[in-house]
Parts: sequence; C-alpha cells; structure tokens
Amino acid sequence: MAVLRTTQNVETKHKLSNTLRNWLPILHSSLSDLGEAMAPFVEANPLVEVKSGFEEDFEKRLPRKIISQSVSNTRTEQIEALTIQHKSLYDVLDEQIEAPLFPTPLSQKIAAFVVANLDENGYYEGESETFCKQHAITLAEFERVRLRFAHVEPVGIAAKDLAESFLFQLDSSDIKDEAYGLCVKVINDLEHIHGYANEPHFAEVMRVLGSFKNPPAIDFLEESSQIIPDLMIYFNDEHNIEVKLNDAYYPTIEIDTNYGVAHEFVTQKIKEAKSLVDALEMRKATLYKVGLMIVEYQYEFFTGGAIMPLTLKTLADEFGHNPSTISRAIANKYIACERGVFAMKDFFTTAIDEDVSNAAIKEFVTNLIKNENRKKPLSDMKLLELIQEKFKVQMVRRTIAKYRKQLNIAGSSERKKLYHLH
Repeated sequence: MAVLRTTQNVETKHKLSNTLRNWLPILHSSLSDLGEAMAPFVEANPLVEVKSGFEEDFEKRLPRKIISQSVSNTRTEQIEALTIQHKSLYDVLDEQIEAPLFPTPLSQKIAAFVVANLDENGYYEGESETFCKQHAITLAEFERVRLRFAHVEPVGIAAKDLAESFLFQLDSSDIKDEAYGLCVKVINDLEHIHGYANEPHFAEVMRVLGSFKNPPAIDFLEESSQIIPDLMIYFNDEHNIEVKLNDAYYPTIEIDTNYGVAHEFVTQKIKEAKSLVDALEMRKATLYKVGLMIVEYQYEFFTGGAIMPLTLKTLADEFGHNPSTISRAIANKYIACERGVFAMKDFFTTAIDEDVSNAAIKEFVTNLIKNENRKKPLSDMKLLELIQEKFKVQMVRRTIAKYRKQLNIAGSSERKKLYHLH
C-alpha cells in the first residue's frame, strides 16, 4: 500500500510539474502573443489543434458598460496622475522646451532642432554642425543645450547612443552612492559588462540597469500597437463591480482523442495536451485572482478616486511566488475599465521605503496644491520640505518637479499667473 501511495505521489508531482512548465511561458506572454507562446508545445504534439481567438472585432467583446464610457484601446502611462491622455512623444517634449531648462530663444531653437531630429527609438541623429553654422555657434554651445535633455521626460531621450541614454537615466535613478562609480564604468563598457561581475556592488548596478528604458522612447513605441486587455473591470446594472476575463480572445485547444491505435506515444501526447489545457486554465485563474486583488486594493480608483499604494510583494505573498515571478506575470497585461485601458503593472506603485509609495506622495502633493494660498503658491522646495516632514523620507527637488509634470501641475510661478487670470 505504501508503494502504491508513493507511486501516486510521484505521478501527481510529475503531472503538476508538466503543467507548471507549460504555465509559466503562457502566463508571462501577453494575450496577443499567447498563440506564439504555445507554438512549441503544439508543434511537438500531432494530437493538438489550436484555433486563434483573434477573429472578432475588439469592441464587440467589451461589456456594454465599458463601451458606453468610450474606452479607447490605448495604453496610458498616467494612471498615477489619474488622467487619461494619449500624447505623442513630440507633444510631450514640446511642452518641456521652456524655462528653466531652455530659458533663451537660442536654447529653445536648439532644443526644437534636437526634438525634430530624433529617430523612432528616441535617439538624436541630427546634423549638429550644419545647425551650428547656420546660427553661428560652436558645437560645444550646442552640446551644452542638448545635454540638458538628461533632465527631460522621458529620461534618456535625445541621447546619441545607448550608453549616453543610460548615463542620462543614471542621474535620475535610485542607485546607492557606493555603486554609482562602478555603474558609470559599466555603462561606458557595456560590451564587457560581465567582466565586472566580481566587483563590489555589481548586483546593485545590474538592478539599476535593469530598470532603465531601452530604447528611451519604448513607452511610445508600445502605444502604437493594438492592445487587448486580459481583464475587464466595470460596474454592472446592479451597481456591483465585476471582474471579467477577456477569455473570448483565448485560443481554443482541440485534442484528437479518436486515434484508433492504443500506443504509449499516443497516450503520452494526450497527457501532454491535457497538461497544456490545464496550463491555459491556470493562466486564467491566476489573472482573475490578480484582478480581484486589484479591485480589493484599488476600489477607490474604479469609483473615480485616487490610486492607492500596492506593492508587488503584497501580491507575491498572496500567491506564494517571488515578486520577480509576479512582475513578469503582469508584464504586457492590460485592464479595461470605465476610465480607460491601463497597463496592469501601473496599479502597483514603486515603493520609496517599506511604508511610503510614489502614489501616496503624489496624492499628498495634489491635495497641498488644491488648498494652497493662491497669492503665494507653494514652491518645489516648500513641497519638498512638507513631504519630508510628513513621510520622513529623503528626496531631492528634482523628484518633486518630476512628480509635478506627471500630475500635469505647473510650476509655482505659472500657477500664480493662472490664479491671477481666474
């Protein structure tokens, strides 16, 4: 009896491991790439046929409540700002070609020239010498202005190459002071990056480099492709919130179980096919559970309020997985709701420390400015002082300016003018 129990346990574990092996690549892929992720399993199994789920129109599959709110099939990078804006890269950059970074007419001309000569990835490829001759300036003067793009959003834009883009992003990163010098060395020698593996702080350098955008305009490249949400979250006619899988886009797996030959090969392939079906169902169950957790923690957002702090660790603890596994699981996944279509990862805020998130600080900034003295608006330095006092964190003024831009809040001098006009 003990032998039988052991054999059953081994078979159960083997079946589970096969399902998990199939499940991870299927879970990590986007809905539109699901067929491609399944292809290796399908090609190796003559008993399996997969039919694509991409045959009907996108809007026909959305709940009526979502369609009635005119949800656009576009990703937004502004969920924490609680705005739904779909500006092009050039629109975003044009808004930043002004004081204090570009205070003079000449500096603004140089900046406009740089923006006009970006390639599709966000790298600068203009003829600087020609511009310099036309405006009777030196190349050094031109470069001094171009390098100010290191302080422009998205960070890394207008660099000449990958290394320079990473150096731009390094100055806005959260790298530890002791790792900064090594990071500069690694960036300037990316071809031999693994030669630094034994250096102290190499792990910190790799963590920071892994957070950089490559290419710098990647967020705007993503917006150009069609996005199919995995989940739909909306209030039904009874005013109850619903989480619905967009399973109409899932491929259909058909298994030919009518093989007339009773053979070990056929039996094995049928098992593998059923394991693939199980993996697809696990994907649905996992993402549905993620949707329920997002509703639980972000209910206020779906009723028109603010995004609340929610870390990947919270989700990982709930699932019993590492945060890195969860991070890959929610990558390239989207949620359609009555406020728009949002990247799933944007519901998880980056923690400044264990208790404070970017979203909490942004909400605090928004409330401060809503209630500020209109005759004497709060400066970035004052906002910084109030944030540090409330949250007991150390930040720099540049971060406050960055948050303001993400929240579409003008600087104190501009707000003063706007208040005066009103």
